[in-house]
Amino acid sequence: MTDRWADGDVAALITVGEPPRLLRLRAEPLAVGTEGVLDLSGELGRPPGGTVEWLGRRYRLVRPSLADVLGTLARSAQIVTPKDAAYLAHLAGVVPGASVAEAGAGSGALTVVLATQVGPTGRVTTYDRRAEFLEAARRNVERAGLGDRVDFRLRDVATDGLEGAELSSVLLDLPEPWAVVASARSVLAAGGYLATYTPTYNQLERTVRAMREQGLDGVRSLELLERPIQVGDGGTRPAFEMLGHTAFLAVGRKVL
Repeated sequence: MTDRWADGDVAALITVGEPPRLLRLRAEPLAVGTEGVLDLSGELGRPPGGTVEWLGRRYRLVRPSLADVLGTLARSAQIVTPKDAAYLAHLAGVVPGASVAEAGAGSGALTVVLATQVGPTGRVTTYDRRAEFLEAARRNVERAGLGDRVDFRLRDVATDGLEGAELSSVLLDLPEPWAVVASARSVLAAGGYLATYTPTYNQLERTVRAMREQGLDGVRSLELLERPIQVGDGGTRPAFEMLGHTAFLAVGRKVL
């Protein structure tokens, strides 16, 4: 990525009071949803941040943030929420250049976060047992401009196991993650992390038990809650509604 737009770059069209629109720049007019056509070919070779007039409004054309990408995903399955996805990547020690496996691609929300974190020198391999979910994840990842960092594999890892060796991290968003713990440990490098995402207590108990039985170190689990704050002069308070339980996160590390 350079500081100037190139053909094929993913851009965000933003303005006040509207959600961002993600577009892939081309040297030709682009269809923007069902709202019309926008010709951004004149922006190629220019730096991001320029203004664009369209449908009587002024927009900025900027590099999309991770929040822009996650907020505009096309969903075919329930996604790992941003609050959980970001912390899962933290727990799993995902850094630039890392080699990561993810099982349970779903709509690709966690895949996008992981591909962003590993950077252009890292690699993410994502598995799903359902072809339609894998294809939906592929479309979302490619729409985010991250397709060159991700391998998509149709495979039931609960029965067939994970592939590869010396991986930095493994992340599981599956109905039965405990069935994959032994395989995950076998493909991890020394010091590598296994992190899981499970909605129910029973799933969490079985998963943590499997982690401990496989000798993973520092096993711990947690839950993240997100409560908005309504801010006003002299009247700031917590919102009545919050994003409460979504799933339990668990992590362990391969040491020996």
